[in-house]
Amino acid sequence: IEIENVSKSFFVYTDHGETIITEKKRWFSRKKPCELIALKNVSLNIDHGEFVAFLGPSGCGKSTLLRILAGFELSSDGTARFKGKTINGPDPQRAMIFQSERAVFPWLTVEGNIGLGPKLQGVKTEERKERVSKTIELIELKGFEKAYPKTLSGGMLQRVAVGRAIVNHPELLLMDEPFGALDAQTRNNLQDHVIRIWQSIDQTIVFVTHDIEEAVFVSDRVLIMSPKPSKIIKSFDVKLKKPRDRSSEEFLDIYQEVLDYMMDLLHID
Repeated sequence: IEIENVSKSFFVYTDHGETIITEKKRWFSRKKPCELIALKNVSLNIDHGEFVAFLGPSGCGKSTLLRILAGFELSSDGTARFKGKTINGPDPQRAMIFQSERAVFPWLTVEGNIGLGPKLQGVKTEERKERVSKTIELIELKGFEKAYPKTLSGGMLQRVAVGRAIVNHPELLLMDEPFGALDAQTRNNLQDHVIRIWQSIDQTIVFVTHDIEEAVFVSDRVLIMSPKPSKIIKSFDVKLKKPRDRSSEEFLDIYQEVLDYMMDLLHID
């Protein structure tokens, strides 16, 4: 991934008491808009096979940057490239995982959710079944193939979301606070699970989180983003073997270093 001087702006209008946010100026409007600069001159390289976490204040633009990498949004200025090609739209090789309530289709079973992508891409039935079967085994949901989302726990739903994303063998996996709505124990278990999946397949992961411990636990690099207009202001290398021990002295030292930096950034005593 090559991100070069990427900026992203939105325009905010008030129309009859209603707030409207749009990516483009509405020239037909008589009211002057307020420009909201989410990202400003963000530059970054991510190597193939890295696990990188974005960490920063709420609303600083982490998810916006992730959506630009996914191709769901275009930057206002600058360029984002994947494998040397400019990102100008979605691509199966760049998969994104959201939080659980938006991640799965409630009317499809586990295997139906996971197999939807290959089906839409025209993958033949036998190959699709094999892919889905291997993916279900990888996310440890064997025996739940015919289960519907309403019967699954939050952690299981997120495994289905991961399965949907990896079944097409994407080279880049983008994760937007995927475990933020889960309880601490389930979140920790899924962090371990994602690391095992990452270690078993040839894939790059970019992970957005508000949780400092989570960022240090899962990633090779923790990238700190500033408040709006946001840019990357600090990088922490996490050179600890995986799986990691959250109670180890080495882990706690890195965690404290990142925590101290974030507290200074947010002016917290």
